[in-house]
Amino acid sequence: MAVFGLLVTAGGALAQAPDTVFLEELTWTEVRDAIRAGKTTIIVPAGGTEQNGPHMALGKHNARVKILSQDIARALGDALVAPVIAYVPEGGIAPPTAHMRYPGTITVPEEAFQKVLEFAARSFKLHGFRNRSRCRGCSGRAATPTPSWAGTRGSPTPR
Repeated sequence: MAVFGLLVTAGGALAQAPDTVFLEELTWTEVRDAIRAGKTTIIVPAGGTEQNGPHMALGKHNARVKILSQDIARALGDALVAPVIAYVPEGGIAPPTAHMRYPGTITVPEEAFQKVLEFAARSFKLHGFRNRSRCRGCSGRAATPTPSWAGTRGSPTPR
C-alpha cells in the first residue's frame, strides 16, 4: 500500500508543468497545454557566436539573450521562449570581414538567417502562438515585437 501511495504521489508530481518559460525544457503536451492556457506569445532570442574581446567568452550574447528573454517572458506572463539562435550573420568569409576576422566566430548568410526565422515563425503560428517577439543579444533594442505574422522579413507570409 505504501508503494502504491508513492506511485500516486510521484504520478501527480509529474502531471504538473515545470516552472519554466523555455520551450526546449517542456514536452510537446506541456507546450500544447500552455498555449491552451493562454501562453500565446513566443519570444525568439537571437544571440550570436562572436568575439567580444580577448577577455570574454564567444557565447556571451547567447547567455545574455537567454536570460533577458526569460525575464521578459515571465514579466509578460503569456509567453514562452524559443531556443536561442546562436548562428547569426557576423560578417563575410572570403575575405573575412567584421567579427569573422577573429577565430571562433561563426557566421551564416543573411538569407539563411532570415529563412530560419521565417520557418520558425511558421512553425509557431501553426501550433497556436499568436504573437512573436524577436529578442536580440547584441542590439540596443531588447525586443522587437511583431504582433502580425506578415509584412516583415523572417515572418511567415503564407505562399
